[in-house]
Amino acid sequence: MTRLRSLRLPDGFLDVFTSRLVEVNGLRLHAVTGGDGPALLLIGGWPQTWYAWREVMPALARHHTVVAVDSRGAGLSDKPDDGYDAGTLANDLVALMTELGHTRFDVAGHDIGTWTAYALAAGHPERVGRLAIIEAVIPGLTPSPPLFGPAAANLKLWQFGFNRLTDLNEELVRGRERLFFGWQFATKAATPAAIPAYAVDVYVDAFTADPRALRASFAYYRALDETIAQNEQRSKTRLTLPVLAVGGALWSGASAALTMRLAADDVTEVVLDDCGHYPAEEQPTRFVEILEDFLAANP
Repeated sequence: MTRLRSLRLPDGFLDVFTSRLVEVNGLRLHAVTGGDGPALLLIGGWPQTWYAWREVMPALARHHTVVAVDSRGAGLSDKPDDGYDAGTLANDLVALMTELGHTRFDVAGHDIGTWTAYALAAGHPERVGRLAIIEAVIPGLTPSPPLFGPAAANLKLWQFGFNRLTDLNEELVRGRERLFFGWQFATKAATPAAIPAYAVDVYVDAFTADPRALRASFAYYRALDETIAQNEQRSKTRLTLPVLAVGGALWSGASAALTMRLAADDVTEVVLDDCGHYPAEEQPTRFVEILEDFLAANP
């Protein structure tokens, strides 16, 4: 709870949610949990932590037991040298939910959290009821863009190549974390100030507080060859569970739904107006309405 008290959070947040470290298979994962009802696992994206879900968690907790996780390498979770492929990350979170007492649960993933969310649904169908994919480009499902693509596409995807570099990217970013990550939020959201400065500080502090954090964040991208090969195999068996695909009109738009229709039979598409890459932070009220409607729908 001490960790939570140091953060700027919605009113009443600390009355509902608890911060905890959970040991799973020799790995400590950090999760913020609270609420009552069917379990809902929230998996954040790059370069964020569980904190990306703060604005939507209280409303979701009225009808769900919410588990907002720092996946391996992120936030307060352990940062081992390896294990950043989607399959291993999915296995981490299956073990986490088992340890927390949730046999079956729904999953929402954002950004690179969609890589893990898809691997969870495809690799552990007996555990996942419904899947929400937010602002997704999923390697191995999404067709690779051309090297000399349009400038707009390069603006959205350039970090894939940069983040996969060995060592040089860490040397270039270390000491300039506020510039590098601040630029990500300012350019990918609907407006430069849509992600408030205090939230950017939380994300940047997570990198500067732990010397292993920068390497771990790039490790997701350095493991892409393995994740792509896994997803090419996963895509041979189509998902039959309900899938919600959400995009921000000012960033990915319908791309999340186009991606998931390559892998799933039952896809609900939503594009949020006046929204960039971060729906849960930019449009929290509308996002909760959409997600709740999807989770509450009849099978």
